[in-house]
Amino acid sequence: MTESYRVAILGATGAVGAELLELLEKRQFPVSELRLLASARSAGQSLNFKGDRVPVHAVDEHSFDGVDIVLASAGASTSRTWASQAVAAGAIVIDNSSAFRMDASVPLVVPEVNPEAVSAHQGIIANPNCTTILMTIAIYPLHQIQPIKRIVAATYQSASGAGARAMEEVKVQAQAILQGQPPKAEIFPYPLAFNLFPHNSKLNEQGYCEEEMKMINETRKIFNEPTLQVTATCVRVPVLRAHSEAINLEFDQPFSVSRAKEILSQAPGVKLVEDWQANYFPMPMDASGQDDVLVGRIRQDLSHPCGLELWLCGDQIRKGAALNAVQIAELLVQKNLLKSTVALSHSVS
Repeated sequence: MTESYRVAILGATGAVGAELLELLEKRQFPVSELRLLASARSAGQSLNFKGDRVPVHAVDEHSFDGVDIVLASAGASTSRTWASQAVAAGAIVIDNSSAFRMDASVPLVVPEVNPEAVSAHQGIIANPNCTTILMTIAIYPLHQIQPIKRIVAATYQSASGAGARAMEEVKVQAQAILQGQPPKAEIFPYPLAFNLFPHNSKLNEQGYCEEEMKMINETRKIFNEPTLQVTATCVRVPVLRAHSEAINLEFDQPFSVSRAKEILSQAPGVKLVEDWQANYFPMPMDASGQDDVLVGRIRQDLSHPCGLELWLCGDQIRKGAALNAVQIAELLVQKNLLKSTVALSHSVS
């Protein structure tokens, strides 16, 4: 007899929802009952879980009755609508949207960085933005050894950040261009195939887009460093599902390249990828489908004696979203912060 949990996935038919389902099975999360929830237009579908076909239901006010944990990946407006109802029904919500990330009462968690934060939840735990997760995984081990003074980030973000339809749109655009036809843009404001453009989220008065401000504010919250100097430039690139980032770090004192490599080669969730002779470093193609964040090209900043440069790639759907959420759920189990049922096997609903 083992403890197991009643799990609901809100947004089950999206790209991240599908990844959540796969990871729950792959990582053998103890599920006694699984509920797949989505909008009314997706109701009636069924998805595979441990050899069973599990029906997808339209979310309603009774969807969370008896549920222990909700993995939500359905957008900020949906989360704002349903998260409080799920909490009122007794569930803990792990939310992948931006709805609650900067709420002071909601922990913002990357398990490899600030696992202790989960204990402070009041029913909702926020999953950070994908670019923030990937960056903090790579730089926090260095920050623990010698505090980072300033972060300058440039991101190269895949289509998957805008969902499954955006990924398909890039494929269709590429085919059109190769056939000599004009590409059509519906999900993105401009064609992304064979193109790139600054991130298309809303700009503020300082000229920073929402995505860039997420990296700034979320990193400060996760590190518990409210005055940490962070700046970012976020760019959409024609890659399907893995983000890349060029990171410049400034410390108060020099940080040796050899020491940084030693630390990162042992850091959880990080894989050091460097072949200087072959000029081979992390690439989004290699990071796709991988749990680890690939880090490499670590070098001294020639413009600053206390600066380090590094390059990383990470799967936006996986560690940038679904895997981080499942790891938070696993943390809750490890810390005995979830109510449970006792069951021998899973059931579906």
